[in-house]
Amino acid sequence: MIRIAVANQKGGVGKTTTAINLSTALAAIGWRVLLIDLDPQGNASTGLGVGHAERVRSSYELLTGDCSLAEAAMPTKVPRLDLVPATVDLSGAEIELVDFDRRTHRMDDAFNAAPAGRWDICLIDCPPSLGLLTINALVASRSLLVPLQCEFFALEGLSQLLNTVERVRSRFCPELSILGVALTMYDRRNRLSDQVAQDVRAVLGNVVFDTVIPRNVRLSEAPSHGVPALIYDYRCPGSEAYIALARELMGRLPKPASEAA
Repeated sequence: MIRIAVANQKGGVGKTTTAINLSTALAAIGWRVLLIDLDPQGNASTGLGVGHAERVRSSYELLTGDCSLAEAAMPTKVPRLDLVPATVDLSGAEIELVDFDRRTHRMDDAFNAAPAGRWDICLIDCPPSLGLLTINALVASRSLLVPLQCEFFALEGLSQLLNTVERVRSRFCPELSILGVALTMYDRRNRLSDQVAQDVRAVLGNVVFDTVIPRNVRLSEAPSHGVPALIYDYRCPGSEAYIALARELMGRLPKPASEAA
């Protein structure tokens, strides 16, 4: 199973929106997709229409070892897309995990214990921090997708994230690599968006996806209806951009087992 962490320690950059809509796009083409909500706010779970009462088992129980990956996963309204939801219990996990053995590898161990072949790809929606939850996701994923808002402060946050990736790579997971940087919340009327995009491409080159996600009201409206934007309004500019981004992402990934067969 391909595993990708969607992470950036800065909040409000489009991590959850990216995770939800990329998962939906991949499921729509026939891939068996698992989305893990690792953010205590649980926005990915809400955005897929999973209410708090339905979150019987969550990523918290997965990390503490109280349930397996297969037990935590639940179906969503999107065919072929399963979800491991998040609850507020995750907010205390950073402290609790300190006393656990292999505290940085809890998620990785859960993946390794899961039956092979159920999913082709897993995306992990990380919290807006570089704590133990995000480190668990990075170690388990070995691939990182970074949504980056087209604003000045996002550039400062990117350098911190890259430093963390280097530390995780040197201490825990030498295989960790950046799969790609996705520029989000691009405003064509704002010259700063253009400047930030140019600066990021100048520094990171081909790591940055060609597709740019625009600011779009429909992307913001979709979570309140409990469905991905690709279902809420697949013709809006935001949805079309995420479809294009999914196409680019697929070009950087190995073929899933189900498709190869």
